[in-house]
Amino acid sequence: MTFDLDMIKALYAAMPGRIAKARTVVGKPLTLSEKILYAHLHSDQKLQNFERGKSYVDFSPDRVAMQDATAQMALLQFMSAGRAKVAVPSTVHCDHLIVAKTGAKDDLIVANKESKEVFDFLSSVSNKYGIGFWRPGAGIIHQVVLENYAFPGGMMIGTDSHTVNAGGLGMVAIGVGGADAVDVMAGMAWELKFPKLIGVKLTGKLNGWTSAKDVILKVAGILTVKGGTGAIVEYFGEGATSMSCTGKGTICNMGAEIGATTSTFGYDDSMARYLVATGRAEVAELANKIKEHLTADPEVYANPEKYFDQVIEINLSELEPHLNGPFTPDLATPISKLKSEAEKNGWPLKVEVGLIGSCTNSSYEDIARAASLAKQVAEKGLKTKAVFTITPGSEQVRYTIERDGFIDTFNKIGAKVFANACGPCIGMWSRVGAERKEKNTIVHSFNRNFQSRNDGNPNTFAFVGSPELVTALAIAGDLGFNPITDSLTNEQGQQVKLDPPTGDELPAKGFDVKDPGYQAPAKDGSSVVVKVSPTSDRLQLLAPFKPWEGTDLKGLRLLIKAKGKCTTDHISMAGKWLKYRGHLDNISNNLLIGATNFYNEKINSVKNGLTGEYDEVPKVQRAYKAQGLGSIVVGDENYGEGSSREHAAMEPRHLGVRAILVKSFARIHETNLKKQGMLALTFANKEDYNKIKEDDKFDIVGLTTFSPEKPLTLVIHHSDGSSESITVNHTYNANQIAWFKAGSALNAMGATKTKTAAPAKKDQTKESRQENF
Repeated sequence: MTFDLDMIKALYAAMPGRIAKARTVVGKPLTLSEKILYAHLHSDQKLQNFERGKSYVDFSPDRVAMQDATAQMALLQFMSAGRAKVAVPSTVHCDHLIVAKTGAKDDLIVANKESKEVFDFLSSVSNKYGIGFWRPGAGIIHQVVLENYAFPGGMMIGTDSHTVNAGGLGMVAIGVGGADAVDVMAGMAWELKFPKLIGVKLTGKLNGWTSAKDVILKVAGILTVKGGTGAIVEYFGEGATSMSCTGKGTICNMGAEIGATTSTFGYDDSMARYLVATGRAEVAELANKIKEHLTADPEVYANPEKYFDQVIEINLSELEPHLNGPFTPDLATPISKLKSEAEKNGWPLKVEVGLIGSCTNSSYEDIARAASLAKQVAEKGLKTKAVFTITPGSEQVRYTIERDGFIDTFNKIGAKVFANACGPCIGMWSRVGAERKEKNTIVHSFNRNFQSRNDGNPNTFAFVGSPELVTALAIAGDLGFNPITDSLTNEQGQQVKLDPPTGDELPAKGFDVKDPGYQAPAKDGSSVVVKVSPTSDRLQLLAPFKPWEGTDLKGLRLLIKAKGKCTTDHISMAGKWLKYRGHLDNISNNLLIGATNFYNEKINSVKNGLTGEYDEVPKVQRAYKAQGLGSIVVGDENYGEGSSREHAAMEPRHLGVRAILVKSFARIHETNLKKQGMLALTFANKEDYNKIKEDDKFDIVGLTTFSPEKPLTLVIHHSDGSSESITVNHTYNANQIAWFKAGSALNAMGATKTKTAAPAKKDQTKESRQENF
């Protein structure tokens, strides 16, 4: 089935002309990223040579995708937008609310029972507003999007940071918060700072134990978790065209781990093969007709240093398998050095669990290569030493690998197949013994390995690798095992070596599936009733946030000064808290409970300025709110790294935090804070972080003249009666300042709608979009 074919045809018909005009204005050859961005300018956006990393630009994405945990809040906001139907093709995917415990069948039954209220809400609201709905068990959002919706040259946004996975099919696909999705679904322009461009030239060809996953693990080691912030990473070269489409998707997927806006590849034969194999031959035929516009101009790749802000070169023929971690996805270690690094750092060498699959590595090729190793266990008289699990990415992949015998192969080595859902990758894993908080090692082919993320145990050392390397380490049960050089002792006492993994890029018999799990929306949803019980602890209708009071903010308390890494997992944990993603007040009880307090180096323990006692972060903030006291949160570098979850911005807003002041922000989180009417501020001098004391009170001065590129002043009142002032910066433009003054972007949208009665020119449905050239 080919979705949105008319939309794709219209875009492809317009792209050559739009790109030609943009090339004239820019005055030089264009990268692929620039071609896609310029081809998707909003009808009200004037065409000009935008400054990378500086210019705010309005775009018209082709589509929106949402997963069930973030869709709840996004759709609760959309219900306030006053539209009868979404303005662009949109989908909801139920993949986050399924706990991995005993196996796919039983876990899905439990999820459908425990989260019935949420699934029914998402199904009905999708039905009402023209949104495609993928039922629980259909698959993980990013794999389903790659199989059904992604297309070369397109632009999409999704309420999940790994939306970037669709770059494997040549898209500019960007993770956003729910408020951004609401803008696009409501027919408004979507704003993004024009990204910088990082080019990654891939030479040579993958071989032996090395896979596409090792490319991004290597890049993460080079760029670190914030090295891609504000940039699109564009891969090119003979190495890029030699790898599979799903391999490209894996690389793009983990681009979120370097903070990149997104990553992408130029259209090539591997993408055409994948489109045909997934039932979209018509899209491949259309893409082939304009393929010169679906990759960079030849001059760009011939002289990349002239056209990219940064260029990295990796020789795939020499690339070694990597394992990244623990506790951060950018600590990259080649397999040849892993044993010595583990011994030096005290990482537990015994591998307790190996987990493969997830949205990052759940393609047919991934599973086939892992299965080729699992098959060798019996053939070579081995026994798998670690627990081993598989999480298929979609029902289509699961059905096909079962048909082709791979699941049977895994079953023979004692593996457990979980549901087609996120599961352990996002902490939805009921791992036996995790509550004992014992120090242990796991290896997985997921994308993130933050402390406590997978199983809730802060002492679990999680390492990220390719499915084939994870399988080998699970068989060996030894983190120091190098399958390229080392042998294993089999059950007969013989020394045997694992043969390098093999596997087909695409199934020889084609993909197959009995029920993909898709529910089309009603053609007319006007009679569909969306019900939210006022007594529900899972869903809560939203009340508008209060607008800015029109004055500087005085007497703010310090809620927490967070020390070190503070990701969205630290700010708003997933795992058991996912069940409250549709209930703002309930989920606010997890605010910053994973963050480390600078002053006592404890987690979820901060001083209550009213009592002098230490208590849990949410309880302290609720005490301030009850007294009508605002507060600030102080953080370190790359604050808000990780997931796109806007709850990490909505929770402090709901509980009365007025500003987040940090050394630097992750892109999505900073945008989410702005959308919710929060002040997202950075230290002009990062050393001023050290001036903040536990009992300080604060004034934020300059808000009455709040304007773009004009810093604000933070007055720090110390408990000894002394005061000092420091400069704090911001990146707000005029539109974003209007969000702050209105109380949120949604409030501002409502005010604009009331004043203008929603003029037609702001509707970006494909029928009414006008050319902007």
